[in-house]
Formats: sequence, C-alpha cells, structure tokens
Amino acid sequence: MTGYQHIASAPAQESSRQGRKPARQTRTEHLAELLANRIVTGVLKPGQRLDEQLLAAEAGLSRTPVREALNRLAATGLVEIRPRRGAIVTCPDPARLRDGFELLAEIEALCAQWSALRMTPLERARLDQWHRAMGSFVRSGDRPAYGHANRVLHEMLYQGSHNSHLLEMATATHRRLSPFRSAQFEAARRLAISHEEHERVVAAVLRGDAREAAEAMRRHIGASGQSWEQFSAEATQARAG
Repeated sequence: MTGYQHIASAPAQESSRQGRKPARQTRTEHLAELLANRIVTGVLKPGQRLDEQLLAAEAGLSRTPVREALNRLAATGLVEIRPRRGAIVTCPDPARLRDGFELLAEIEALCAQWSALRMTPLERARLDQWHRAMGSFVRSGDRPAYGHANRVLHEMLYQGSHNSHLLEMATATHRRLSPFRSAQFEAARRLAISHEEHERVVAAVLRGDAREAAEAMRRHIGASGQSWEQFSAEATQARAG
C-alpha cells in the first residue's frame, strides 16, 4: 500500500461529490490537489518518496503531467525534488505558512476593498447568488463541494478588483496555500464559520463599504490560518496516539 493508490478513479469520485469544477482545472492540477490533500491530512508521510512512474501508471497519465504536478507541490513546500531520489514528502515549515497566510490576508483584503468599489451590478449579483448557494453545502456537510465553491467565490473577488496585477498576485499566493486552506475545512464547524465570515465580506462588498469589506476579509483569512494550525496540531496528535 503506497498511500496514493486508486488515483485514476479519484477524479471521477471526487467530481461526483463536488459537482461542477472550474473548466480550466486539468488532470495535472487535479492530481496535484489530490496529492496535496493526502499530504496535509497525513495519508502520505514526511520522508515518503513519490514514485513518478508509479503515480503516472495509477493516474493513467504520462510522466510529463505527473512531473508538473510534483513541481507544483514543490512550490508549496509539500515535497522536495532531490537529485536521483525524485520527489520526497516534506514537513511544511510553520513559520513560512504563517508568513504566507499573513501575506494572503493583505492581498485578499485589497481584493475585497476594490471589489466593493469596482464590481459591476452583474458581478455583485453573481457574487451574492454564489454565496447563498454555498449555504446548501454547509447544511449537508459536503466539504469537497464547499471547498470548490469557496475557491470560486474568492476568485470572483480577485476578478472584481479589476486590477490585473492584483489578480495575478492573489491567484499565485492562493495556489501556494490552497492545500492548507482546503485541509482546514476538516476542522469541526469550520464550514459554518467560514460561511458566516463570507457573509460579512459579501454584505460589505454589496453595499460598497470598502473599509469593512477589507477588514472582514482580513479577519477571514486570519481565521483560516488559525484553523489550519489547529487542524494540523490535532491531526499530528491523533497520528502519534
């Protein structure tokens, strides 16, 4: 047992739980997301080697997209690419993660601030509709579906800033932290709390309150970082026990 078996069937299984996925998500991106989730939840252990050829066979992919997926994980600090050994699962550096969440909080606060000032009426209506639809995932406890919808909602705010440079920065920073943001939804009541935090952000954006939108988003990302730290500590304790 490798800890990453049955990867080929995972996209179909998870897609059925998540519902619609972003059209631009490739098999490479999905594989990177799947492996990242298994690393942060402890299925794949620090020091474990991720065999590129075996992953390719199990995922039904050529080695090139698998290599790209592993390089994505290396950029997040979840794996280390070593000469002659390939990709090795690593332990995320808590200090670097805190720095990352701190930066993301400020970037996303600016996105929310400018969205409150710049979103078109149609963009605001779509944001409100999407946020309200996410409530069904909270009520059903569907974490994968909520995680997908959460990414889309934040992307709406990146786009709503109407600033291409900020959009690029937000997207890149979010991608690096995405595995840790997804894992924190496993914490008790995090879905409901996250949705409540979104409510404050969205309400401020809809009424054009730039200052409150920024502050609400800053608190939301800060809470996400704290939730990840709590989840990580509890998962580590459970594995040790």
